[in-house]
Order: sequence, then C-alpha cells, then structure tokens
Amino acid sequence: MRIGLLGTGPWATAAHAPALQEHPDLDFTGVWGRRPEAAGELAERHGTRAYADVDALLADVDAVAVALPPSVQADLAVRAARAGCHLLLDKPVATTVGQARAVVDAVRAARVASVVFFTTRFVPGSAAWIDEQAKAGDWFTARAQWLGAVFSDDGHPFATPWRREKGALWDVGPHALSVLLPVLGDVRRVAAAVPGPLDTVQLVLDHEGGASSTLTLSLTAPPAACGAEVELRGASGVTHLPDGSEGAVASLRRAGDALLAAARTGTPHPCDAAFGLRVTEILVEAEHLLSGGADTD
Repeated sequence: MRIGLLGTGPWATAAHAPALQEHPDLDFTGVWGRRPEAAGELAERHGTRAYADVDALLADVDAVAVALPPSVQADLAVRAARAGCHLLLDKPVATTVGQARAVVDAVRAARVASVVFFTTRFVPGSAAWIDEQAKAGDWFTARAQWLGAVFSDDGHPFATPWRREKGALWDVGPHALSVLLPVLGDVRRVAAAVPGPLDTVQLVLDHEGGASSTLTLSLTAPPAACGAEVELRGASGVTHLPDGSEGAVASLRRAGDALLAAARTGTPHPCDAAFGLRVTEILVEAEHLLSGGADTD
C-alpha cells in the first residue's frame, strides 16, 4: 500500500515517519507539510519525496497517515477520503462534533478504511487486557488517571499550540476513553466535569453497562507523578491495565497493520473514524460542563 504522511511536527518526526519507513507492507511514498522546508528535511531523512501540493500527494497514494492538529486533520481527512485514500488518523479526530462527523460521512461515502491511533489499543499486552475485561463484564466501577508533564517540563516538544489551547481533556482524554468504552460500554452521560489545577480536569462518567468511571487528566503534573493507570473493580475482583512501555513507533506499525487489514477485508476496525467521532462527542459534552454549561440530561 502506497502511503503518504501529512504533517512534519514533533509527532510526525518522532513516530509517524519512522513507523511508515520501517513497515514492510507500506510504501512510504511522500510527505506534505504546511512548512515546505520541514517537509523537505523529513522526506530526505527517510528517503522519500516532499510534495508541495497536498492534492498531488493524494493522487499518488492509496492511504495517508495524518500527524496534524485536530482541526487541520479533520478537513484534510475529508479531502483525502474523497480522493479515495484510506486514513490512518491521530486522536482526537477533531475537536468539534461537526468536523468529526464530516470525516465519518466522507469515509462512508468513499468506502475507504479508517483507523484512529489510540496508542494503548495497539500495544499487545494492553489490547489483550482490554479484550479480556470486556468479555468478563459485570464491572462496578473504574478509575483512570492519565497524567503528563508536557506543560511542566520547559521546552517539551509536544507543548504545541493546539495542546495549550485544548489541554489534557483533549490530548490524553481520548486515551482514557479508548480503554474504558470497550470495557464498560458507551457513555450515557458525563455526570460531572470539574477543573483542577491548571489544565487538570476530573470527569465522572455514567456507562451503558451500568458502571461508573472517574477520570483524572492532566498535562501539568509534576514529572515524578506522571503515568497512566486504569483500575477496574467488579464481580471478578480488581484488575489494572498492564504497563505499556513500548515506544510509539512499534504501536504505529501495528496501526498500519490494522489499516491494511481493514482495507483488504472491508471490515471496520474497532478504532475507526466512527469510534473517533463518539470520543469527540463525549469530550465536547465534558467541555460544555467545564465551561459552566448545565447538564442536559
């Protein structure tokens, strides 16, 4: 499968480009970026071509991987789907329901495959644990903490403008939801959303399966306090998400495998654009409550 990369920032450089270059069944065809000089440098580093025109790249490939801010990603994903390209997207798909729904509509209309890269879902040990707990069922409650130090670490490469604007809710919130939803069921409502220190937020979710969950999300945690943790409690006892310590490049290669399989079989992947839309809907509901909006339930 010929695949192009849209984006030249820290995430594209550190994860996407190496994963695409190393994947044995993907032909890393080219790079497009909003900064042509950065696209040229990244393409040269990985032995591929820089494109000045995004539509020219879309015409030359079967798929695209996107490593861009969500609002930019959504519009280009629609454009790529309409050009017949399969989509390897980053989370969140978008930060508005309208944009996320437009991506889903374009994917369905073009009958292309889509995979959204929720990192934990592509780590073998974590993915197996999620499947096992979903089958076990009968969970009473869950607690998730996703704490990073992006904003407490001076000069952190991922302290990008969109993360500074949207904070932990939108950056690490999707990771937590990608674990909780397949285990506890969809979210019936965001029961509470409370701001904490700086960009920290705390959520209480009511799930269709009858369980509740609490989430603590932050990008301004002290470095010594950082980490991701999920605990489930129910009839089966207590269990914790295993440590997923492998790098993003290996996980992205598996996401590439998932895209190839979805394109080949026509069977949607569980982390497709429609799942990305649902995550966006939940986060928009939480954001509404955080901004002082009333619970609409």
